[in-house]
Amino acid sequence: MSDLYGKGSRELQDRFGTRKLADRIEERLVKDVIDEDARTFITSLDMFFLATVDAEGHPSCSYKGGARGFVRVLDERTLAFPSMNGNGMYLSNGAITETGEVAMLFIDFEGQSRLRVTGRASIDPSDPLVVTWPEAEQVVRVHVRKVFPNCPRYIHKRTLVQSSRFVPCEGASTPVPSWKKAEWAADVIPENDAAHDTTREILKR
Repeated sequence: MSDLYGKGSRELQDRFGTRKLADRIEERLVKDVIDEDARTFITSLDMFFLATVDAEGHPSCSYKGGARGFVRVLDERTLAFPSMNGNGMYLSNGAITETGEVAMLFIDFEGQSRLRVTGRASIDPSDPLVVTWPEAEQVVRVHVRKVFPNCPRYIHKRTLVQSSRFVPCEGASTPVPSWKKAEWAADVIPENDAAHDTTREILKR
């Protein structure tokens, strides 16, 4: 019995005649550990997409970007990535504290390949790794359940033009996004936010 495919997937596989193909893909490509190829791929990237679901069953999908290699492979079953200063909504992290269920989609747009990871995430306020990423607020650890590649045929080939200047760097002052200085937001920005530091550069993006 597969623990990857639910009833809905099975019904569609049967309708379109792909059950045997789906089973072969699960048998050959789906793993429950991060092998060396997956480790190399994940740590070579500077972004991924994170899907979460809260206690009410509401899904959310978020883009996560950082310096190349900001997602770390701690061991064959554990990933970790930093949670940085954002817009204060905490949709992803809030859902993680409620259910822990996550899916991660890693895409290399230049090499046109992608990898899926599903698992259970957790956030420890006292995680010792938090100090190892510049300006990290929290660390998300993901206990991996499934790791598998996806067919790359529909990935559009893109080239990196410039890395975001907002990615924190050791020893450098990170700019402040201009929206935090806007009239609608300025009076509710937390007191400890870097937006109150008058020495910081302000950028639109």
